[in-house]
Amino acid sequence: MVLLLFGGLTASFGQDPQFSQFYAAPIYLNPAFTGNTTQVRAAAIYRKQWPRITKAFNSFGFFYDMNIQKIKSGIGFVVLTDKSGASALKFTNIGLSYAYKTGISRKVSISAGARASYTIRGINKSELRFYDQYVRDDPNSTIEDLPTNQITYFDLAAGMIVFSRSFWVGLSFDHLTQPYQSFIKIATVLPIKYSFHGGYKIPFEKTIKGDVTKSLTIAMNYKGQQDWDQLDLGLYLDYQGFLLGLWYRGIPVLKAYQAGYSNNDAIIFLVGYKLADYISIGYSFDLTISKLSMASGGSHEISLIYEWAQPKYKRDNMKKDFMMPCMKF
Repeated sequence: MVLLLFGGLTASFGQDPQFSQFYAAPIYLNPAFTGNTTQVRAAAIYRKQWPRITKAFNSFGFFYDMNIQKIKSGIGFVVLTDKSGASALKFTNIGLSYAYKTGISRKVSISAGARASYTIRGINKSELRFYDQYVRDDPNSTIEDLPTNQITYFDLAAGMIVFSRSFWVGLSFDHLTQPYQSFIKIATVLPIKYSFHGGYKIPFEKTIKGDVTKSLTIAMNYKGQQDWDQLDLGLYLDYQGFLLGLWYRGIPVLKAYQAGYSNNDAIIFLVGYKLADYISIGYSFDLTISKLSMASGGSHEISLIYEWAQPKYKRDNMKKDFMMPCMKF
């Protein structure tokens, strides 16, 4: 393919990686989720988008966070990598996050957080094909010259969440520094990305100690960046550690890509299992319902979460300093 794509990379912004299991990557969604567990947590998530399209999109994230009870805070870090466009364009993002939590009332709390990150974005020129290569019938070299194959920048994100034992509602903003991202020294900034998310957890069964064993959670995530926006809406059923979820992505009534082209993206199916409150694994599949259709191969995503107890975290304090009901399973 003639690389008109390259011109698009310099004149437009790069959309951030998205995860269907956004609750399995909470501190990437909103830094205010940092430390929203009474234990130490490490998580990994991998997404392969449109596998039937040659060398399409691959995203991987690793997250670590913990709650510090004495100062009502959470700390964590994020590592995110993404490859797209025949692996020609890729980036790595490393960030540190912090959140502070306090009570608004006896049953409602608020958490505010921030994340500082450093990004390395690069192009593998050997995997690109330019117009002159086809004209000169010499696909192994080009006369085009890139001033740089790699750029770096510093970035900031911030957010807040209001929550109780049964609901949460949050707002986050990423790319607050609006860094330059062009490879040819054009003043092309990365626009601010915003996300509004929330949900409600309905418990069906509890143990004598008050632990929920059966529940239904309804959740949503609306996000946007410049002219692009998207809504994820769905629910998942937690039955004694087994998780089943069904989600819809799109904005079919309020927005269309163009006349007669409804804004429908995907139906998402999710299965998961939580073992003894320590290990959780989830798999989701995006069934493409846009005009791209299943010729794309849909999208596959898998997440793994491991939590281990803090020795000095007392059970009585866990009850007083309750955690959010969302973004963990």
